[in-house]
Amino acid sequence: MPIDFNPDRSIQELEGDDWGNPPEDSTGLVQAVYTLRRRPLSRLSAYELGRLIGQDVGLRWTLPLALKVLRDTVDDHNRGGFYDDDLLSAVLGRKPDTWKEFPELAQEANKIIDLLSNLTPNMARQVKRFRP
Repeated sequence: MPIDFNPDRSIQELEGDDWGNPPEDSTGLVQAVYTLRRRPLSRLSAYELGRLIGQDVGLRWTLPLALKVLRDTVDDHNRGGFYDDDLLSAVLGRKPDTWKEFPELAQEANKIIDLLSNLTPNMARQVKRFRP
């Protein structure tokens, strides 16, 4: 799945929307999201992508990057190695409206799921919710 945006740009730049600084009384998660929106997408870790996706931030850009990470690590998972269940969980946990807006990304997520073996019981439940 080709990425059709410049990953060296931040969500803030791509959206053209500067949120400013987080409110002084904001939680650590809110502060992190404000910070991560300013970071170039190419410099976000899988964990950071999962945090943004979990908050429905920049999905037009974060979901394709997350799916690339997940696809690139399928073989590791199937060999019993590391696989980012947190990132997969964040992706699969998006509302159905998200997948209606981005049907090509839903197809890609389904293809990745088809490649996975030995899902944990928790992941299997999340897959079932994703694929009613």
